[in-house]
Amino acid sequence: MTAGFVRVALDHPLPVLYDYRYPASAPAPQPGMLVRVPFGRRDVVGLVCEVDSHSDVPADKLRDVSAVCAACPPLSGQWLELAAFAADYYQRGLGEVALPGLPQALRDPSRWNRLLAPEERYRLLPAGREALPEALPARAQALRRLAEALAETGELDLADAKALHPKAAPTLESWREAGWVEYERVEFGAGPVAAKCAGAETVQGPTLSDEQAAAVDAIQAARSFAPFLLHGVTGSGKTEVYLRALAALLEREPDAQALVLVPEINLTPQFEAAFRTRFAATLADDAIVTLHSGLAEGERARNWLAAHTGRARIVLGTRLAVLASLPRLAMLVVDEEHDPAYKQQEGLRYSARDLAVWRAKQLGVPVVLGSATPSLESWWQAEQGRYTRLTLSRRAIADAVLPAIRLIDLEEERRRGRASFEGLSGPLVAAMKARLERGEQSLVFLNRRGYAPVLSCDACGWVAGCPRCSAYVVLHKPERALRCHHCGWESRIPRSCPDCGNVDIAPMGRGTQRIEEALASAVPGARVLRIDADSTRRKGSAQALFSDVHAGDVDILVGTQMIAKGHDFQRVSLVGVINADNALFSHDFRASERLFSQLMQVSGRAGRAGLPGEVLVQTRYPRHALYHALARHDYVGFANTQLTERRDAHLPPFVYQALLRAEGRTLEAALEFLSQAAHALTAIPASERVTVYDAVPLTIVKVMNVHRAQLLVESQSRAALQATLRAWQPALRALRGVLRWNVEVDPLDI
Repeated sequence: MTAGFVRVALDHPLPVLYDYRYPASAPAPQPGMLVRVPFGRRDVVGLVCEVDSHSDVPADKLRDVSAVCAACPPLSGQWLELAAFAADYYQRGLGEVALPGLPQALRDPSRWNRLLAPEERYRLLPAGREALPEALPARAQALRRLAEALAETGELDLADAKALHPKAAPTLESWREAGWVEYERVEFGAGPVAAKCAGAETVQGPTLSDEQAAAVDAIQAARSFAPFLLHGVTGSGKTEVYLRALAALLEREPDAQALVLVPEINLTPQFEAAFRTRFAATLADDAIVTLHSGLAEGERARNWLAAHTGRARIVLGTRLAVLASLPRLAMLVVDEEHDPAYKQQEGLRYSARDLAVWRAKQLGVPVVLGSATPSLESWWQAEQGRYTRLTLSRRAIADAVLPAIRLIDLEEERRRGRASFEGLSGPLVAAMKARLERGEQSLVFLNRRGYAPVLSCDACGWVAGCPRCSAYVVLHKPERALRCHHCGWESRIPRSCPDCGNVDIAPMGRGTQRIEEALASAVPGARVLRIDADSTRRKGSAQALFSDVHAGDVDILVGTQMIAKGHDFQRVSLVGVINADNALFSHDFRASERLFSQLMQVSGRAGRAGLPGEVLVQTRYPRHALYHALARHDYVGFANTQLTERRDAHLPPFVYQALLRAEGRTLEAALEFLSQAAHALTAIPASERVTVYDAVPLTIVKVMNVHRAQLLVESQSRAALQATLRAWQPALRALRGVLRWNVEVDPLDI
């Protein structure tokens, strides 16, 4: 006998739900439940989306649900709506959105019992607080660690206790028998975390400026969907606005939850520290959690479950956190909302910023988008009155002003025969030496890692390339390796040119490793530190390196975009920018916007604590309009000029775009697939309002021996574009001849 039928979403490319029989012995089926089901020759985890008393599938083809994750509360209807919207808008199957949105550990049925087991807690009693310090032997270090942790937090769950002492369970039981601790067994998801101290006040931060106070008041007053664009110059105290708005929310709604998104993992530690300090008196330690891909699987699952059950009140995370289950979500914050990192570039190619705005509208709650250089899409929404613009035009610290930006004309330096040091101009080197003498820090920004982007032979013209990609390999001198940054292929540096035998092969161009080496000679005695993807591969290494900078153990910091945003370097008074000109002539129409944003953000690292800040930008085009706007800190003028150009050229945000990408064993196969796809569009009525461009190879056409091409479609109507893409999908699935294809809506890289 069965209780009925369930329709289950699976992580599978087909946009369909699969029917299964639901066992009568299991708990009553509900949408949002996790189940284990047979699929093909294996068992997989699926998500129940519908429950019904009958199925259209023939009985002999139906299979039974293998297991039910009854201990985990079902995902809410609102979360299922979010997943369904994302699947529909980004042209993916519901299972391709819903299942990857869950922690990997929850998609492994063998871990359900361990993850969702009841918590066993031990709480310290007054008698134990008095007796334990005297009762423990002086040399029993593990016992003392256990007792000190209990005294500090007041209670411990058994898992944390075992991490402190291998025999914690029998020890705590003996303390319970002595009347020093009490035992409590709490079923999973028993309820939200209470405030640490009832009636306690949140730690007060610095005095707000008039602009900050006005921004906080506006956000506090919102009682329904209200999108705010918080446009604040670097160092203007946007984080303080977030903290005050969240404090007001939690005071007004004790059970409310908030989601705060940051663009990169390395920004989460400083945000987490600021939030824990501010809410130390009012929220328990596990009421603030982080969600990002850098966490261990178990830790990420526990944090996700804390949000899902309402125990976590504030969730800090990167883009994947936008899909977290928060049943009482009452406010969303997207810091550095302009950052391209919010757009997923693999699998479900969603924009976390856009989903955050949609989710806020769905729930009828405020969302705050913060940036010193908002994306042109968000700026245009504010210009149209759809977003409320909140402006912070001054730095938060009274004596801190925006840094002076000066352009160093490299052509003028060359004509005058002035010395340079491996790409470091004389004025920049002199400025760094002056800061070193004053005990201040300098930052050198070069958005290119490795030692040199090219290794070549000047005798025959040979250039080191990747055998699997249509790209040059990058020289990494410290590792004595050539490495492809697209596929990871690596080889030793050849002793001579493989084509002509010339031993004088040489690196061309500069990366952060080469600049780090040059600084050791150019600025003798300076302590130089490099922070990029190569120096921060190990878990926790980025946080340790940034701690060295904050502690003053570094004189010159060299790095890529990892150091350009969000960090509050108190002693940095000089920023040097190298090799920014390349982006001025990119084929990507968004290149100028990204360059201006990068330069504004990295410039903002200087002069944040009252020290006079200076930014030196090395360029061969000092009269370029972008640099002139940068020197004036004129984001508004730059944005309005860019929007005018975009409108004239019929580019986003004035049109809506989608890309069809195809990957084949040959370029001809990929282009033929796209040609057939374009022809299939002619049979779709909605395509009359859609412009289809010719199929073209990607800039890096071959990666891992796979050839890639793309087809751009666009429309002035978002609805027409979506209708066309939806009707196009069956025709695309019917086509053959390529390894993979995908549709990306609102692409950032074309």
